[in-house]
Amino acid sequence: MSRPLHRGSSAARISGGSQDLWDSQMKDKSEKEDLSRRDSSDQSYPPLKFASQLLHPSNSPSKFTNLENGFASDPCSAGSPRKRHHLIMLALRSSLFLIVILAVTGSLWWTISISTSSRGHINQHYKDLHARVLSDLWDIGELSLGPTKLRELEACPDEFENYVPCYNVSENVALGYSDGNEFERHCGHSVKQHCLVVPPTNYKIPLRWPTGKDIIWVANAKITAQQVLSSGSLTKRMMMLEEEQISFRSASLMFDGVEDYAQQIAKMIGLSSEYELTKAGVRTILDIGCGYGSFGAHLFSKQLLTMCIANYETSGSQVQLTLERGLPAMISSLNTTQLPYPSLSFDMLHCLRCGIDWDQKDGKYLLEADRVLKPGGYFVWTSPITNAHGNTRIKVYKKRWKFIQDFAESLCWELLSQQDETVVWKKTSKTSCYSSRNPGLGPPICSKAQDVESPSYRPLQGCIGGTRSKRWIPIEERTTWPSRANLNVTELKLYGLHPEDFSEDTDNWKAAVREYWSLLSPLIFSDHPKRPGDEDPSPPYNMVRNVLDMNAHFGGFNAALLEAGKFVWVMNVVPTGAPNYLPMILDRGLVGVRHDWCEGFPTYPRTYDMVHASGLLSLENSQNRRCSMLDLFAEIDRILRPEGWAIFRDTTSLIELARALSTRFKWDARVIGIESNTDERLLICQKPFLKKPSS
Repeated sequence: MSRPLHRGSSAARISGGSQDLWDSQMKDKSEKEDLSRRDSSDQSYPPLKFASQLLHPSNSPSKFTNLENGFASDPCSAGSPRKRHHLIMLALRSSLFLIVILAVTGSLWWTISISTSSRGHINQHYKDLHARVLSDLWDIGELSLGPTKLRELEACPDEFENYVPCYNVSENVALGYSDGNEFERHCGHSVKQHCLVVPPTNYKIPLRWPTGKDIIWVANAKITAQQVLSSGSLTKRMMMLEEEQISFRSASLMFDGVEDYAQQIAKMIGLSSEYELTKAGVRTILDIGCGYGSFGAHLFSKQLLTMCIANYETSGSQVQLTLERGLPAMISSLNTTQLPYPSLSFDMLHCLRCGIDWDQKDGKYLLEADRVLKPGGYFVWTSPITNAHGNTRIKVYKKRWKFIQDFAESLCWELLSQQDETVVWKKTSKTSCYSSRNPGLGPPICSKAQDVESPSYRPLQGCIGGTRSKRWIPIEERTTWPSRANLNVTELKLYGLHPEDFSEDTDNWKAAVREYWSLLSPLIFSDHPKRPGDEDPSPPYNMVRNVLDMNAHFGGFNAALLEAGKFVWVMNVVPTGAPNYLPMILDRGLVGVRHDWCEGFPTYPRTYDMVHASGLLSLENSQNRRCSMLDLFAEIDRILRPEGWAIFRDTTSLIELARALSTRFKWDARVIGIESNTDERLLICQKPFLKKPSS
């Protein structure tokens, strides 16, 4: 039997016998079936086959190979094309295997050798990417919500145009308040309003500072021409009604009463002019019943900061017009409760026919004035009572004047001077004066329980307060302004602060102010592109003037703004749930108040150009509050002027919640990352200028 050959593709060898042919055919059939089974097995798991081939390449040639010209080549022949092809494939597989080994080794080495700082950068990039993804998902979610997304708030009824929470005299009377209590602040029964307080029909954006100090739009404040023309006090007469504007002419030759009056006060103190008041230790002045703020407007250029307080008024409000002029003011009354300021807060108290009967309530009004006055501070009072000659009520006035004189003496006040209707006293600088008084003469010193440094809703006290305070430092011994804003080591110890902490806070706010200005200045500040239609203003004209810091802490934001040369004033608010650094803020020569943000702020609608809240959302969220974030935002919207700005600085999660809520108020909102703090974000919002809906 002859040895059979492998079948070619074109022919087959015919053997000499039928058995040989059968054997050959059966063998070929068997080999084909075996090859088919192996091919089928290989195709069943190609990835496993590929990995096995990569990691364990075969060194033996395949039994069945392609033929050239239909003939089988010798598998043992080294020079055959089949052998060369196999060697090339083996080399490629080996190279690929080596590359994989090197890649795994390099990755392991990189992972081990990565530095801590590099990991921080990677984590930072991951956090940024994560925040961006969340922001994008939020945007996508808003689009997908459609009609079910957060509903925008509706406009308030017309009667809320000048709405101030907690002040409703008629409601207070109905609740049984009397004897002056009906004019006080009562928030317990106030209904929270979740609506948008729309400005008056003819409301206009206030003029830039300092032009806005002397000219305001009539429609922006609730006042009638009759109220302007019938104003009785000196500061109220310093204004003229001109069509749509009220013009305050205190700097003109025709109306120079305020300048002469300030000059008179300075000379009564023993100074040559009001420019020297800062040298005498005066920086902050509490102006009670301030008219329309002309006294403070005049002194502002002398580096003096005057806080105006007056009763709530439904029309012709002194506080509203003063704020409209870009000057510090807030609603507060001296009736039955103590003023919302710590003891020893102001360098001077001023009352120009302010309507306070200082001889009433057994001298408690004078005791409250003494409490908030710093040691060595000045009490300036102008009233017809002090100069009763020729007055038909001369006997009554003389009696009242005698009581006030004697009571002031018992408070250790020194009468410096009296000219015409104006009197100037100086509070004692030494607590020893009180113990040197004759026994039984004058009011007693407050006990420790009575002497609360920062009272809230406390009734007027019948004793001398503030004498136990570690802050009893005469104004003449304090550093003068502006150095006063930078407390020294000895002063910081009074508040339990380390110089390093105070210095770090100062530096942080300087950097923050630069960041805020770089973000906002292209839109609102005079040295950058202006609003269309505006003329080019010259420095120091500024679109932002009245600033409210809702969580002032040390007052660092305010101090940084002043050091940067920004022509703003800041109402520094210390929340009731935060550490009370308000005394320190006031000692720095700034103004502020302590406040519970679950209550309405004592101001009129549309009175602040900018509201700043750093850490406030976290503070409120960490406490069991009786109010919501919606309540807080509704109050911000009420007090913010149209086209005004709100800046929130807080944790990423709370900022995202605030961003969602801002859509309900129709604010334009933008979230911005903070380079120096990866866990915080900025939310910058602008309130739109909403018009009253057409009826």
